[in-house]
Amino acid sequence: MQTAPPQNNYLAGHAAGEGIETVYADDSLLVFNKPAGLLSVPGRGEDKQDCLSRRVQQHHPDALVVHRLDMATSGLMLMARGAEMQRALSRLFENREVHKRYVAVVDGLMHENQPAPQNPGEWALIDLPIAVDWPRRPLRIIDREHGKPSQTRWRSVGSGNAANSTRVELEPVTGRSHQLRVHLQALGHPILGDQLYAPAEVQARAPRLLLHAAMLAFSHPEKGRAMRFACEPGF
Repeated sequence: MQTAPPQNNYLAGHAAGEGIETVYADDSLLVFNKPAGLLSVPGRGEDKQDCLSRRVQQHHPDALVVHRLDMATSGLMLMARGAEMQRALSRLFENREVHKRYVAVVDGLMHENQPAPQNPGEWALIDLPIAVDWPRRPLRIIDREHGKPSQTRWRSVGSGNAANSTRVELEPVTGRSHQLRVHLQALGHPILGDQLYAPAEVQARAPRLLLHAAMLAFSHPEKGRAMRFACEPGF
């Protein structure tokens, strides 16, 4: 699968709104690099109206949300141009035809403390069901009795910048809310800077959540071409 070639209206490196880098644009879809700390869509309350979707719609009024990233997560986010394309892209997500990869830095030496493949570069699987933690909504928990099936592939790609940390690549097989954060916490390796799932001392080890959506790959619904976008994390 090759990285999508530039189009006539390719806007790499330009801003779709304040602080938003446009990675790709054509008549059907848009790809952006969302900064950490920005909502994907509006939240409840006047103080939560600033978000990626509204900033983008100031420049692309037909842009519609297809998927979301947590506010604290940075990286690649795909939007559709028009309702028909939104339905087509949503079907790709529902059918698990969108390949996503994240990069994170976690607390501890994950490659030493967790069962992992013997051969470098191979993936291990986290298979732990996730449920809403109703008394503490919107948090999630591992619930083996009532949780929904949830799988994440992971592999170590070296030491993190901080001492006693590991840089990992993550591929969600399912798409539960907070899945990556909850799975890593459950293994005893919360993500550095995670204000929701890490203990205070791990939160304090980074100025932000060290989780980044680094790659998206899928088949263009209209053009039939394999599309692949990559965006390195800033940590």
